[in-house]
Amino acid sequence: MTLTKNKMIREIGRRTRLKNREVQLMLESLIEVWIEELIAGGRIELENLFVLETQTIDRGENAGALNGSDAPRMIQRVTLRVSKRLKQCLNRSEELHE
Repeated sequence: MTLTKNKMIREIGRRTRLKNREVQLMLESLIEVWIEELIAGGRIELENLFVLETQTIDRGENAGALNGSDAPRMIQRVTLRVSKRLKQCLNRSEELHE
């Protein structure tokens, strides 16, 4: 099962009794705030869930030399680390399904 944006909006609206449009505006605003924070080099930490952060990677002087492109030397990569609690929950559910 895939949890899409629309499915999240409907489920949050059902659980909170907020209008789906209000939930959609909140979710879109949250995504905008997260994007702005990551672009600024910040980090997003949701306790007991995950940490999202950007890393600057130096690819060296010859970045893109093999294919003849003018690739940037420094690039930004977004990394996701799951919390210990989430890892434990996932491992427990995996053990139950075996």
